[in-house]
Amino acid sequence: MNLLGKYNSRRYQTISLAGATGGDELETSCGVVLVNIDSVLLLQYPQGHWDLPKGHVEPTDVDHIATVRRELEEETGITELTFDQEFVERTAYTYRHKGRKREKEVFWFLAETNSLDVTLSHEHRGHLWLDWEQALAQLTHNETREVVRRAWDKAKSTL
Repeated sequence: MNLLGKYNSRRYQTISLAGATGGDELETSCGVVLVNIDSVLLLQYPQGHWDLPKGHVEPTDVDHIATVRRELEEETGITELTFDQEFVERTAYTYRHKGRKREKEVFWFLAETNSLDVTLSHEHRGHLWLDWEQALAQLTHNETREVVRRAWDKAKSTL
């Protein structure tokens, strides 16, 4: 059953905001709440935390959807997915890297796949397909947990 509509990839364009934060670099990534029936894909990162598939926007990415598609294929081998045309969330946070304060924003999308086969990249230690409640419990970061809650609400509303 297809719970998600087709996504118009021209709706959200990648915008460079480097330098817009008074000298601190704004790093932009894109990620996906990937659903297979009632399961959500989580990845375990080398540091041990559990999160959704995501990665940095590259100059060759034509838009945020292209970033998600590229990163998902690189991280999991999954290429077949359908995006929800209405769901996009943004999270933002700061962190330190090599002594420098960095600001990061992540644009999150909701997509559905028929594939359960995952071929992990060297960037990850493990993966889990979990039901929505289990995924919420397994996720490490509260910001991501809130994105998954909103995606779950959206998925439920399309039934």
